[in-house]
Amino acid sequence: MSQVSTATVEDLTGVDAPDRFWNRERRLGAGVTIIGLVAAFIFGPLAESKTARFTLSTDATGAALSINGQLGTILFGLIAVVLGVVMLTGRAKRWQTLLLCLGIAAFVLSFLCWQVAGKFMPLVDTLSGSVEYALPLVLGALAGVLGERSGVVNVAIEGQFLMGAFGAALVGTLATSVWAGLISAMIGGLIIAAMLAVLAIKFLVDQVVVGTVLNLFALGITGFLYERLMQPNALKYNQPPQLPRWEIPGLADIPVLGPVLFHTNVLVWIALILVFVIHFALKGTRWGLRTRAVGEHPTAADTVGVRVRGLRYLNVMVGGLIAGAGGAYFTLVSTGAFNKNMTAGAGFIALAALIFGRWTPFGALGAALFFGFAQKLAYFLSVAGSPVPNQFLNMLPYIATIVAVAGLVGRVRAPAADGVPYVKS
Repeated sequence: MSQVSTATVEDLTGVDAPDRFWNRERRLGAGVTIIGLVAAFIFGPLAESKTARFTLSTDATGAALSINGQLGTILFGLIAVVLGVVMLTGRAKRWQTLLLCLGIAAFVLSFLCWQVAGKFMPLVDTLSGSVEYALPLVLGALAGVLGERSGVVNVAIEGQFLMGAFGAALVGTLATSVWAGLISAMIGGLIIAAMLAVLAIKFLVDQVVVGTVLNLFALGITGFLYERLMQPNALKYNQPPQLPRWEIPGLADIPVLGPVLFHTNVLVWIALILVFVIHFALKGTRWGLRTRAVGEHPTAADTVGVRVRGLRYLNVMVGGLIAGAGGAYFTLVSTGAFNKNMTAGAGFIALAALIFGRWTPFGALGAALFFGFAQKLAYFLSVAGSPVPNQFLNMLPYIATIVAVAGLVGRVRAPAADGVPYVKS
């Protein structure tokens, strides 16, 4: 009888009975439980029994949140274990995402208590750095949102970053103007976007293949021009001015968040404004309705008069302008000069942020901040003299990307026509 019942369940659902029990929630719960046990019983004994100080400033002064390093390591690890066990019961499906986020946060806090024991961690500096590292990822992911919500996969974000970074450095230096450099960066991104649009939309080339080819093209052309122009004569071609940091009086004095959001460079404000604008434009304008229709069912959109190819061209090109501005970050904010392959895979992390954020502007923003925090944390720990090897610390942003996309996203659905060329019947 039990065999008949099991067979009936499998026939009706198409899923094996053990797989139905060991569902995604329980798998994630097991993962959170395991990392909590690692934090409590491996990090805990390794942590020093000294005070870990998390200062609410950019240095060691001012108010601080303090806790015994070893106690905090074990306590937050056990909190992660409890949250994982709750998920393992399978009775908290409604709160699954919240419990998962809290479990990961508890693990991170446990790890930080271990690393900061006997030292201090400036929270304002950490948050500012996380926002700054996330800046190109936000802009790149927004470029991806525009393209993929209208049906064009943008794997060429890395190439748009590179062309933007190169254009910002070259023109910014020649014109001695940071704004000329920023505009040139946007044009550089637009060039790659235009090539992507023509090849993918008009000539129906496979969008993933053409995006990869364009990344290699951007890497080759910027590397060649760097060696021919910039490397022999850096003062003439590779000394761009830097974007100034602007302060909004009053708002910049708000504790913690004030220095992070209101005493920063203009690209941060541009990125945040674009997140809101694109979100509300997608939800509440005619353009947004048509973009979503073209990304889901282009044939139906075409029958009611929407110019499918024209809209795809428009969105991919605007996305190129935005991604190019993201490339300007590398030369006008971060390093102050162009180097070969200086983006180091940031375009692919932006693509991961797009997927992690489920093809939404606010989701992409949250994912980019998560990856930015991982990058800032790696830098902080290397400077603070962490016992963790530098090679592993440098891997943190990429490990976070893999874990987020492979383990945390779960089953997500891209726009139905994403990556599908449209041929008018």
